[in-house]
Amino acid sequence: MPRALRHLVPLGLLAAPLLAGAQAPSSAAPKVIPAAAVTPADRWWEEGVVYQVYPRSFQDSDGNGVGDLRGITQRLDYLKTLGINAIWISPFFPSPMRDFGYDVADYTGVDSTFGTLADFDALAKAAHARGIRVILDFVANHSSDQHPWFKESRSSRTNPKRDWYIWRDPAPGGGPPNNWLSVFGGSGWTRDSTTGQYYFHQFLKEQPDLNWRNPELQKAMLAAMRFWLDRGADGFRLDAFPHFVEDSLFRDNPVNPNWRPGSGEYDSLQAVHTTHQPGTLDVLCQMRRVANSYQARDGRSRLLIGEVYASPQQLNVYYGKNGCGAQLPSNFGLLGAPWKSDVIWQRIDDYMRALPAGRWPNWVLGNHDNPRLATRLGPDAARAAAVLLLTLPGTPTIYYGDELGMRNVPIPPDRVQDPAEKQQPGLGLGRDPERTPMQWTGSAPNGGFTTGTPWLPVASDVDSVNVAREQRDSASTLALYERLLKLRKTEPALARGSFRLLPRQGDVVAFLREDGSRGRYLTLVNVGTTATTYAPAAGDRLTRGGKRRGTIVAGTRGRRGDRVTAADIALEPNEGVVIRLK
Repeated sequence: MPRALRHLVPLGLLAAPLLAGAQAPSSAAPKVIPAAAVTPADRWWEEGVVYQVYPRSFQDSDGNGVGDLRGITQRLDYLKTLGINAIWISPFFPSPMRDFGYDVADYTGVDSTFGTLADFDALAKAAHARGIRVILDFVANHSSDQHPWFKESRSSRTNPKRDWYIWRDPAPGGGPPNNWLSVFGGSGWTRDSTTGQYYFHQFLKEQPDLNWRNPELQKAMLAAMRFWLDRGADGFRLDAFPHFVEDSLFRDNPVNPNWRPGSGEYDSLQAVHTTHQPGTLDVLCQMRRVANSYQARDGRSRLLIGEVYASPQQLNVYYGKNGCGAQLPSNFGLLGAPWKSDVIWQRIDDYMRALPAGRWPNWVLGNHDNPRLATRLGPDAARAAAVLLLTLPGTPTIYYGDELGMRNVPIPPDRVQDPAEKQQPGLGLGRDPERTPMQWTGSAPNGGFTTGTPWLPVASDVDSVNVAREQRDSASTLALYERLLKLRKTEPALARGSFRLLPRQGDVVAFLREDGSRGRYLTLVNVGTTATTYAPAAGDRLTRGGKRRGTIVAGTRGRRGDRVTAADIALEPNEGVVIRLK
């Protein structure tokens, strides 16, 4: 998903209709989430951590400058040591690479750039041997224009696959059928000279939208999901799935009155007829039934993660009902949030309030479409954000390299790869800077990523920001992530404990995690640039049995083991701490 859709609620989605069941947030006191039951065997992700691997940039095994599946396999021990439970791998299917794999030409193969089907089988087997699940990025809104299905579809108006894509006659008087736009800029319609009709594409013109209203297309896509589940995939991340279904009447999208030049052409309209349409949940339900059928066979649940940029109320509709939604519609509420305590506090509260009863929360602070955490917030604040991410209730997603403090890399104009930047140059929509090679070591060429020429430049700070160096430094960002991830695994209160967001106090965001007699933990994050003292209010109930002491068990400033008084806790600027309460 390009930068135009990076915000919590993009301007173009502000007026998108809420699907049935969405509720407005309450303005009552902070919500208390009770402790969850022990994780059932079929809901492994509830105590898990998802790690996104962008395969082009993770590890190159053959020296061609592009990462591959064998490279991922070579680095599984690193991920196991880090404490990862599942890897989500961005697309590696055969593709012309107009959008680097998000333009799929074959849903049941592996692009030669990344290896072979045998390489995938070996990766899945090796990951499972280490207790790591494998989640594939399923690009089901659109295919490549080089996919055999589209080649057939565009060959004639009477071809059996014509209706597998979205075709329309020109508007009266000529031109596109309506005003629908592409996320990458320009019209979402492209005229095909063979038949004189236009086909719709919400992204590049080389990415024609699939028609999910067609039953035969549905069968073919669900068969592709089964193909990968049969080979050992543990689930799918569903790319751009609020776009799957469009308005059946093809009505114009209304003008966005809040749009300002420079924010991207797509946001000039409100995408009310091209996103979040009735029928989207029906598609999701079909996918969930496929996933559930595998659980019925072997008792192992397959996970569906949905990419949804929307308000909490809209987002949480996609959990669905009666086991027919995504287990984890991605929560991007903190991804684009300003680093301000009132904003962070409110977004946490809004999301938790909107969460349907019995559904599991999740949190995302970085991915392949957004500036890196350390670039957005700065290195100190990024470390504090890690404390937040890994102690909030629910499943966190970590973007590769964020655990090192990797930052965006400036890309010279002659090395730009991303079509989002090439199609709208100068608007800063390119995603290359956050997709640069993983920094494994400072001593090897190209940070240990490749022996060849990397497809994108390696960061200039690779000598100081890399796995090998940070594994030797107990104060490093990597060490902080390892410590927090270990706490999640060993402390029931942090894995499944109750959650209480405490009233905001100045620049400090605070919450309590508790699991009866098995532990009580207080997380404090000072998002301000000045030192402060946190003094809990009388009603916060941070004491038990008259004791007011605690011990810092993880934090950003090297205070692990320090004893503190729960009534008066000093915090440095951008400091985050996790305190075990007595």
